[in-house]
Amino acid sequence: MVELRHILYLCTGNSARSIIAEAVTNRIGRGRVRAFSAGSRPAGRVNPQALELLIDLGYATADLRSKSWTEFSEPGAPAMDLVVTLCDEAAGESCPIWPGHPLTAHWGIPDPAAAKNARAIRAALADAHRVIETRVHRLLDLPISALDQAGLRQHLNNIDDDRMLIAAWSR
Repeated sequence: MVELRHILYLCTGNSARSIIAEAVTNRIGRGRVRAFSAGSRPAGRVNPQALELLIDLGYATADLRSKSWTEFSEPGAPAMDLVVTLCDEAAGESCPIWPGHPLTAHWGIPDPAAAKNARAIRAALADAHRVIETRVHRLLDLPISALDQAGLRQHLNNIDDDRMLIAAWSR
């Protein structure tokens, strides 16, 4: 039987998108799933505008921090059931060998930091939050206990089929 108890979200810098995904998943999946985030080259700090957005939306942010993905490949780290990359760069990198051989998925989301000014970055972060929230709801609504690993993998690969939403929000 496939279970999803621990989810790791990866982005190169672990400063915005993956941090948002960690917070969103922990709120929506409270009691069902525990989310973490990390980066291949962590920025060492959470993007202040991402933190501001999460605080404005009522998320707990005290435990959020930018960290390396190596923390989750070391002995004693929680075994992940699912590892989700959120940026194309992280998806193309060679990841560590994860204990337990978790399922993987890629939910590409444009980098909010690539926006041209502070106002545009704030809007891009809000867009990223909406997309992540939609995908997390889709993930947690899956009938996981009724799916075998191949069926779950197929659903995971289709969760990000909302490119039209991203395009609409980007206008």
